[in-house]
Amino acid sequence: MTISRRGFLGTGAELTAASLLAAAPAAHAGTADAFRFLSIGDWGRDGAHHQRNVAQAMADRAAADSPRFILSLGDNFYESGVKSVNDPQWKTSFEDVYDQASLQRPWKVILGNHDYRGNVPAQIEYSKRSKRWQLPARYYTHTETLPGGGEAEIFFLDSSPFIRKYVGTVTDISGQDPHAQRAWLDDALGRSAARWKIVVGHHPLYTALGGPGHDQPDLIAALEPVLRRHGVKLYINGHDHSMQYVEMGGVSYVTNGVGSEIYDPGTPSRAGFCLGAHGFLTTSVTREAIAFAFIDMDGKTRFAKSISA
Repeated sequence: MTISRRGFLGTGAELTAASLLAAAPAAHAGTADAFRFLSIGDWGRDGAHHQRNVAQAMADRAAADSPRFILSLGDNFYESGVKSVNDPQWKTSFEDVYDQASLQRPWKVILGNHDYRGNVPAQIEYSKRSKRWQLPARYYTHTETLPGGGEAEIFFLDSSPFIRKYVGTVTDISGQDPHAQRAWLDDALGRSAARWKIVVGHHPLYTALGGPGHDQPDLIAALEPVLRRHGVKLYINGHDHSMQYVEMGGVSYVTNGVGSEIYDPGTPSRAGFCLGAHGFLTTSVTREAIAFAFIDMDGKTRFAKSISA
């Protein structure tokens, strides 16, 4: 596996055979036909808002499935990121909450808008202190070999600099160049020979709820043409504190911002899925399909789906 770095300083369930593979608690754990990872977004609240309950559910799932890594979708620390690598939140919101043995594996991290209210370089620097915290740059890639051959490449974005409303606010994106990041993504996707290309960002492009406050027009304009041009099938994000799935233009958009505080999203305006429930996402990747499932803090599967190659 390799890492490349850039940018440093509808409700209901669709349970197919492939999605049941992702959803089953232990039946397929340890098999060699897939690689798995967990995702959690919008979580760092000193254990409050059921953060500890979600952590335990994640630990139970990780013990069964042995995911290769855990993906953190940004807004890692509320309300205003961390002040330094010695900030007490590293213990109270991360180390002492996700302390189970099964969660002592790599955490591949991206930044959220609340992280931009604090010391972003400190979150990057903490990668040198921690055995599991991995944030090598503001945006980067990671490649995994698929059982049976081929690769899946994940492209980790820094989405806050694309959002124009943050300019001149406490979410300090000054000095960041979204045009350079977009060019990097376009080039990296174009050069990738991976069978699966997965893009991850903190903010959504499209949501099942749709409309202002949920969809992000700035990201749609900047990134959607790039995703579609290069055959990206899956985009995973946090930011909206709900579980959501919608397919737009052949891309599956999955919102997973339910690591701690949530809200009741109501009825989706698009065909898809949305739910206000604390939890996380599990993803299983084979040569033939990507299967993902929302798991709540009680360990129940709330929605599952598979994407074919």
